[in-house]
Amino acid sequence: MNFPKPYADAVAKLRVPCGFVLVAAFLWLSAPTLASLARGLPLSLLGLALRGWAAGHLEKDSVLTDSGPYAWVRNPLYLGTLTAAAGFVIASRRWELSVLFAAVFLLIYLPVIGLEEQHLADLFPAYADYTRRVPQLTPRPPRQKTTKHFRWSLYRYNREYQAFWGFLAAAAVLLWKTLR
Repeated sequence: MNFPKPYADAVAKLRVPCGFVLVAAFLWLSAPTLASLARGLPLSLLGLALRGWAAGHLEKDSVLTDSGPYAWVRNPLYLGTLTAAAGFVIASRRWELSVLFAAVFLLIYLPVIGLEEQHLADLFPAYADYTRRVPQLTPRPPRQKTTKHFRWSLYRYNREYQAFWGFLAAAAVLLWKTLR
């Protein structure tokens, strides 16, 4: 799906503010139970694990990353975010949040993905071949093995631990709302 560049540029600036709106809506509307937490939080953890795995391979703007989850899907950080959000929606037990998260993903994140992919195509001549081999958001087993491995130094450099702290905070709020 291609979005006009002026639109994509405009919504790219809204990504962080929309994140705060989503968090506020999530905190306000969620009505979790222990059962919904047991269903949703493991899915959120899978999304977080995918993001962490991706961050441990990503060398932003210096190397075309095609190892780890990037061998399976071009946008594992976004796929991890989407998976984590889906888990939190399940945990929250509010269909309104699923509509809100889906709208933000479709109207904000997809255009940003397009901008980032254009940036990578401009930066790396091999990106066109990479896009032919690896799907954008639907994982597919890689055709070839890669020799690069996960690096904790990249995980820390990419500050993925912030997503972990965010997960813990959201899980704690859900648990608090369940027990009060």
